[in-house]
Amino acid sequence: MKSEFLINWHSQLRKGLLPLFVLMVLQEKENYGYELIQNLQTRFAIDVAEGTLYPLLIRLQKEGLLTSTWVEQVSGIPRKYYVITPVGQQTLHEMRAYMDSLKSINQNEQ
Repeated sequence: MKSEFLINWHSQLRKGLLPLFVLMVLQEKENYGYELIQNLQTRFAIDVAEGTLYPLLIRLQKEGLLTSTWVEQVSGIPRKYYVITPVGQQTLHEMRAYMDSLKSINQNEQ
């Protein structure tokens, strides 16, 4: 059984990694909100609530890491598609490099 500390730590770790995961998904192709939630679940096995994702997307846009475009649909309401920017690509590259350095620390400990 996990301790309360570990449960909280796992939760905080997932929240901290969410921007990385979002950029990784958007690097592959543009996504609209619900599609992004599904892709995060499929790829990283994390459930992200809309109330968590949309404020993050707004913050990433303000930082210049993403842009968004409304796209009309043949049927239904328009969808807002999110696209990673060149600044977002560079940031993702730096985030991955940092994650690699953390992995190497862990490997050196074993």
